[in-house]
Amino acid sequence: MPQISQLMDVYLGQFFWLLIVIGIIYFGIAKNMVPKISKTVDDRQKRIADDLAAAQAGQDKAEQIEADYRASINDARADAVNLVNDAKAKVALKNEAAIKRAETAIGKKADEADAELKAAQSSAMKEIEAVAAEAAQAIVKTVSGAKVTATEAKKAVKAAF
Repeated sequence: MPQISQLMDVYLGQFFWLLIVIGIIYFGIAKNMVPKISKTVDDRQKRIADDLAAAQAGQDKAEQIEADYRASINDARADAVNLVNDAKAKVALKNEAAIKRAETAIGKKADEADAELKAAQSSAMKEIEAVAAEAAQAIVKTVSGAKVTATEAKKAVKAAF
């Protein structure tokens, strides 16, 4: 059968052209598509890093606010203690009842200061959680393309804290 003897010649020609076409496609992808994909990945990594830096800056700001509140509370307590000691020294000879009233007022101020501190801590944590939830939502959208609701992001951040 003469067709069988020609079979190898036909396949060699087809194999040759197959290699030529695959080579052209390979080099076309390497020259055109790979740089675009690399740029997209680099841009995405930069955006993620920027979002993380913004979240860290927000957390640092919240921690600084909390530290300032604590310092002011401690100063207020120190001032209150100094006022109490001065009042005790001056009034101790006159009236014991006046000393007790001053102590209750100072205690009330300390309780109010504690309440303010707790409110400030709560506010700072809410701010941190909000910033972290927004950052997490943006990161998930950027990295995976999935749409995450704000509620889901807040639940995830609360679980992490």
